[in-house]
Amino acid sequence: MKFAEQMKQIAWKLETEQGVNVLQCVYNEQKEPVGEEALKRIKEAHYRRIDMSDAVYIVDIGGYIGNSVRQEISYAREKGKEVIFHSNVFKER
Repeated sequence: MKFAEQMKQIAWKLETEQGVNVLQCVYNEQKEPVGEEALKRIKEAHYRRIDMSDAVYIVDIGGYIGNSVRQEISYAREKGKEVIFHSNVFKER
């Protein structure tokens, strides 16, 4: 997963500095093979997380946003969720 370490650090900052409750999406750090059925379940789980959330925080380090995250952004906006981009909250130092 791209930016897994950064995502954990960002979640820590959001929770400790801003009191935000973060449902992290860092998984499969052991890099096991993922089949089509598992990918489908992961996508469904991400959409359920979005449904439960008030907002979605996008880790767009260096301006990078992958295709699945683009789909999640569209889904979140369709559901009326706030979409917050990391690049607008914490400026890279």
